[in-house]
Amino acid sequence: QVQLVESGGRLVQAGGSLRLSCAASGLTLSTCDMGWFRQAPGKDREFVAAISRSFGVTSYADSVKGRFAVSRDNAKNTVYLQLNSLKSDDTAIYYCTAKRTTDDRRYWGQGTQVTVSS
Repeated sequence: QVQLVESGGRLVQAGGSLRLSCAASGLTLSTCDMGWFRQAPGKDREFVAAISRSFGVTSYADSVKGRFAVSRDNAKNTVYLQLNSLKSDDTAIYYCTAKRTTDDRRYWGQGTQVTVSS
């Protein structure tokens, strides 16, 4: 059974930093393109960042570019999202997603809450 488990979300003051983790079981993340999405109250889920299986190519939403950084440690089967210079608009549930490149099947974690106080 595939599981993606996010952790690291908490209440933080504006301007602060967090590191979110996404650990996988039942799935080898080195076979997957990985991504982070977020959903704020009353809003649709939106793309935040992604990192490719091959060469670790990264991409970011304009709203987080220069503040967030996605990385992966295939040996630990874990993906990270470093959040810096946090703003109240970053308050959301953050979800990890994995797309297995062998069959394009996508998996989602249960999310971790990030709350930024101003």
